[in-house]
Amino acid sequence: MEHETIIRGGTVVDGTGEARRRADVAIDNGRISRIGDLSGESAARTIDATGKIVTPGFVDLHTHLDAQAGWDPQMSPSSYHGVTTGVIGNCGMTFAPVRKENTRFLAELMEAVEDISAEAILDGLPWNWSSFGEYLDTVQSLNPAINIVSLAGHCAIRFDVMGDKSAEEGLQADDRELAGIVDLVKQTIDEGAVGISTSRFLNHRMLDGRLVPGTWADERETTAIQKAIVESGGQGAVFQAVCDFENRLDSDKQMLQSGAELGCHVVFSNTARRDGGDGGVSQFGEFLDWNNQDGKRMSSCVHTRPSGSFFGLAQILFDPSQGELPPNWQGVMSLMTIPERVEAMKQPGMRKKLIEEGKQMTKFISWAHMLHPTGMDEYPDWDINNQCTLAGLAGSLGQHPIEVYVDRLIASEGRELWNMWAFGGSLENQWNMMRLPQVVPMLGDAGAHVGLFTDADAPTFLLSELARDRGVFTLEDAVHRITGQSAQVIGLKERGEIREGWHADINVIDYDNLKCCHPEYVRDLPHSIGRIVTKSVGYDATLVAGKVLIEKGRFTGNSRGEVIREFDRG
Repeated sequence: MEHETIIRGGTVVDGTGEARRRADVAIDNGRISRIGDLSGESAARTIDATGKIVTPGFVDLHTHLDAQAGWDPQMSPSSYHGVTTGVIGNCGMTFAPVRKENTRFLAELMEAVEDISAEAILDGLPWNWSSFGEYLDTVQSLNPAINIVSLAGHCAIRFDVMGDKSAEEGLQADDRELAGIVDLVKQTIDEGAVGISTSRFLNHRMLDGRLVPGTWADERETTAIQKAIVESGGQGAVFQAVCDFENRLDSDKQMLQSGAELGCHVVFSNTARRDGGDGGVSQFGEFLDWNNQDGKRMSSCVHTRPSGSFFGLAQILFDPSQGELPPNWQGVMSLMTIPERVEAMKQPGMRKKLIEEGKQMTKFISWAHMLHPTGMDEYPDWDINNQCTLAGLAGSLGQHPIEVYVDRLIASEGRELWNMWAFGGSLENQWNMMRLPQVVPMLGDAGAHVGLFTDADAPTFLLSELARDRGVFTLEDAVHRITGQSAQVIGLKERGEIREGWHADINVIDYDNLKCCHPEYVRDLPHSIGRIVTKSVGYDATLVAGKVLIEKGRFTGNSRGEVIREFDRG
């Protein structure tokens, strides 16, 4: 028998958590048709996986690729890191449902919260929809490279019903408005949403300074939404929340627990705290255990490596909240390209001026102990031994942190970025948080904060730095968490495992040589707006629906992604 494709000679890590095994994998009509010793069978195309691992495609439960489909159907950088299914619509942020007069509001809301230019959003998408289902139709028509699953955002729904007052603190929906919110929740799920997302985070502010719609919604509203999710989507339909455990721990935990008790599969983002203890690991471990008993379902997503912002000559030099840059720094950053900026810094007398002005940036300097250089070698140094910070370098050299900062920006020709460990920086605690059984260690956030940082390399970092190099996970467990387990969270049908008859979303990985590349700054958004992209080395092939999407870092032109609207609620 001749197959369309055989992946031959690889070590299959099937996504179930079971031990790896040597097997060939045959693909026909977008599905896995045979697994085993296929030495006697032929194929139109053979992929040599000798010495490589073969895994299911990765499922990223937390992205913001909602607008990016309009200008980058390749869905990079997620697709550079083995992701074959991405969940959009997180944190309450979606572009539907929407009335024509509200398109700018939703675009500016996304800009304010997720650092994606509103003008790029408005001009990069056709905005030819009003309902949620019509938005999904549009995304499918844009021919995405990877599969897309979408949550519907509480912000868009609440604003559609309540208008501008939806963001007012202390103002709650009346009975008529609440009924309208519930109706829209049911409609969006009927039209293909996997569930509803909401934001409770007190740093998610609109451009006018108010917190986003839904932040102040009371228990009456969130409970009504959770009930509507289950009524339309069935047991296990998703309720996703980004919470503020620092300021609203008890009330947010109560909201999450209510969702689990009502039958939602609750998903929330989390990170280990820097509090000198276990960072909240035992507390959240007990909370997750309790809310996965008696048929309840609750999961959490966490960062795999420390992150928060990349500082350097790409886009962000200092803390933006300190206002405009000093004059000489402003002149440097007014230049279009990084080489031009470096050349300006090299001009006679400029170093001294930049250092003196930089010393005014007191908030940035106060973070010097949290800023870790990515280095100047071929591949980035994520400093997972926590040995190198701006403060430490300055102390060892007897210099001011700004002197070190300026000198290294020049010496690296602007290539080096400084990774701020705002999230996930309590390393041992973070790894313990990741290992909780209900946790998915991948919070890629792709498409968001595009000029500040990217965590879309999360699966590559997880498999290479944490599983292979440090043994934080076994390979089998790491793959299971971001394939089979994450697929089950959102109820994907016949995806997330290497199994006969299932969709052929597959990675062939040179595991021994798997690495993250240096973050790069590119201007490929509408209006030449910039973003940070991190590529990878080690993915020999990523297949979506049985066709090779990326081969050794290069796109093939095959875009077989599907907007998924039906889910397993068994």
